[in-house]
Amino acid sequence: MDFLMSGLAACGACVFTNPLEVVKTRMQLQGELQAPGTYKRHYRNVFHAFFTIGKVDGLAALQKGLAPALLYQFLMNGIRLGTYGLAEARGYLHTAEGALSPPRSAAAGALAGVMGAYLGSPIYMVKTHLQAQAASEIAVGHQYKHQGMFQALTEIGQKHGLVGLWRGALGGLPRVVVGSSTQLCTFSSTKDLMSQWEIFPPQSWKVALAAAMVSGIAVVLAMTPFDVACTRLYNQPTDAHGKVRECSGRGRPRRGSCGCWWDSSQMQPAKGGPWWALTSSSPVLSLPLPHAPGPHVPGDPGRSAADSSDRGHFWHVQGYRCLLLPPWPPHHPLPLLLGPAALPLPHVR
Repeated sequence: MDFLMSGLAACGACVFTNPLEVVKTRMQLQGELQAPGTYKRHYRNVFHAFFTIGKVDGLAALQKGLAPALLYQFLMNGIRLGTYGLAEARGYLHTAEGALSPPRSAAAGALAGVMGAYLGSPIYMVKTHLQAQAASEIAVGHQYKHQGMFQALTEIGQKHGLVGLWRGALGGLPRVVVGSSTQLCTFSSTKDLMSQWEIFPPQSWKVALAAAMVSGIAVVLAMTPFDVACTRLYNQPTDAHGKVRECSGRGRPRRGSCGCWWDSSQMQPAKGGPWWALTSSSPVLSLPLPHAPGPHVPGDPGRSAADSSDRGHFWHVQGYRCLLLPPWPPHHPLPLLLGPAALPLPHVR
């Protein structure tokens, strides 16, 4: 029953949030692997995107991909929330003293999210394809010509088999691990704190509502970079053999989430939106060191001659001094692992 109720609740919310999902998908695909100023911005912000899609594609386009979105939410959240609820009911998330354990809660949320997301990955991929489809004058990203969810799943399965249906699934798992663990851990912790502080009456629906709002903000801040990478991975074009075709302007396909972040950061370093959320809203992922710019090495405009050493290299980027660890060359810096993600430091803002 927990699985069924969790899935139905997610579907109810999805009906109202799907237009936002359409807008989000198109804004994440806009300017993909293109330097700022070299492409036309069809969607300047959320409100302009709503207006543009409604005007050009029609109001019904704001609910594109609703069928796979509902199915994905039912499958993914039914498994995720149902599994997490069982773990909480059986006391796996609490210490011997009865207090909620944040590490256990985060681990349970991540594991439950991975199971649901991997099983629902083909549905999510088709949802992304359908939501990206637009009239040519406002189209962004690769345009698949699917006629519906079942037609898309059948076509992909016939052309590329089961492997094609789960294309991009592994690259999308970091998104769910971070998002699910953050959401469920934050929700449970916030609900416990509010109950202890007696802000609302015991067992009041206001406790769950307030905790859900807090966890929603935390999820957005933590998951946005992974969500951008996931959307672009799922929407990549493929050839007749199911292999990912060359990325536009780069001459090679992306290599999972880290490859997607790296390619995007090369063309759009620290641009507003996903990268702003990564570097500004999640400071634990970056470690910039202020410095005064020094003389630059010829042929390497980002690095100062005084910043070379056998132990590593420092790059001067937009007023910050960033450490690159050997033995990687300067044009392929070693990502610094801080927290749940690997961030290519030459583009830390």
